[in-house]
Amino acid sequence: MQLVWLFWAVGLTIVTLASARMVNRSRGLGFAALLSFYVLYLSATQLFGTRTVVFDLGFCSFYAPSGVFIYPFIGQAVDMINETYGKEKARFAISIALLSQIVLMLFFAMGKVLVPSPFFQYEEAYQSIFSFSFRVTFASWISFFISQNIDAYVFSWLKKKYERMAALRSIASDAIDLTVDSAIFVVIAFYGVEPIIPLLIGQIVSKNVISFIDTPWFLAYRRMVSKTDISGDALSSL
Repeated sequence: MQLVWLFWAVGLTIVTLASARMVNRSRGLGFAALLSFYVLYLSATQLFGTRTVVFDLGFCSFYAPSGVFIYPFIGQAVDMINETYGKEKARFAISIALLSQIVLMLFFAMGKVLVPSPFFQYEEAYQSIFSFSFRVTFASWISFFISQNIDAYVFSWLKKKYERMAALRSIASDAIDLTVDSAIFVVIAFYGVEPIIPLLIGQIVSKNVISFIDTPWFLAYRRMVSKTDISGDALSSL
């Protein structure tokens, strides 16, 4: 389990340092970098989500999709975009990310119907791994779009009201985002099929724990990014 957290911390550190460097170097390139990482995080959760794992907190354990280790990064990425570029750019990133996942699923579907070569030995495993339930996929799209837009709105509102309290807007917006996302996803994907309450508790607790732990990386990003204001004209040119 310690190795998982090492990978987690190293990956998040690389993204945070790279994003801050790109934003400071060029606002346009910085937005492109943040958007790329945002889409990468979301795509990773789609791939990891097919595997259920044990989420061990030390004093108790939950069962949850392995994507919970990555999903809170999505909230952090949209917070980084919102912090630097504002709510409208965050909402634009959300729309692009959702479109990317729809296209990704189409590519997966295309790959599944291609005829395998006679010497490919792992066809059954391949079909099993990339067998996405339409109900689960649809649930993930709906929950992502709604919860992320709520995140963008809450973060922006808190930034205007409490400008100096960066940790507050990151933690609060992500907590609301991840709780709403879990509730919508679990109900749509598993109602009438799996026990809702255990799945709901597992997702909400695990996602919010990881989201809270990754807050220092958001604060580090904010400190590293230069304080140069971004005008409306500059934003419209991105």
